Amino acid sequence: MADATGHAEDEESAAVLRTVGKVIKMYRERKGLTQAELGAAIGYSEEQVSSVERGRRAPKGQFLDAADQVLDAHGVIAGLKKDVEEARYPKKVRDLAKLEAEAVELCAYANSVVHGLLQTPEYARALYGMRRPPFSEEEVERLVAARLARQEIFERQPTPVFSFVQEEVTLRRPLGGRMVMRKQLEHLLEVGRRRNVEIQVMPTDRDDHAGLAGSLQLLRLKEGDTVGHNEVQLTSRLISHPKEVQIHEIRYGIIRAQALAPRESQAFIEKVLGET
Repeated sequence: MADATGHAEDEESAAVLRTVGKVIKMYRERKGLTQAELGAAIGYSEEQVSSVERGRRAPKGQFLDAADQVLDAHGVIAGLKKDVEEARYPKKVRDLAKLEAEAVELCAYANSVVHGLLQTPEYARALYGMRRPPFSEEEVERLVAARLARQEIFERQPTPVFSFVQEEVTLRRPLGGRMVMRKQLEHLLEVGRRRNVEIQVMPTDRDDHAGLAGSLQLLRLKEGDTVGHNEVQLTSRLISHPKEVQIHEIRYGIIRAQALAPRESQAFIEKVLGET
């Protein structure tokens, strides 16, 4: 399992970190340096260099940049930063991010908090800070970084199409405090102005609601397949069975029809922002 020091939490991560460690060791030995000498040259202890080379610790970007320069690796070691960063993220986040990267359309209904792709850093940090049992500060920062990395999908080309339905309570529950929530609402308004993004609000006063079974997410992939994703408590589940996916598609279609239209939703979010 991964801990706050960045140790691998699954075999895939462990394999990446072992490979990175072997590359660094190869260049260090080629340069004729000991672990202690490399550590002194780049500002790290011998134990830290040893842990990285054995694949037991995920090196930070500064470590890789400094090692690349000292070992004359000509960008080979520094070029491993993206692989290392991904290895630091929880496996369920990596798996979901891979699916999102293949999606041409993403549809999501969120009923308890603002959807992860729409969260500000402050809001995400507040959410992870509320978890029980509590995460360490380093673990919170690692998880926030992983969540924000997923948001790179908004800049991808060709641009995917996004549809979000947010339950009204997610706009009014002041998680993290008033200023965090204000910034979050402003971010929703900003993202909702993108031509490829539609954000709708499901008002609490609806007397018919197709989303009472919980939040859901649908991803339509490049090849034409559609998969679903649900996350509840400690369970993250990918849904690929056609009948289950079909049920989610039907429910999401009704949820969208029951929610406020995108333009009405923008006005609703502006109203809540004015009240916050």
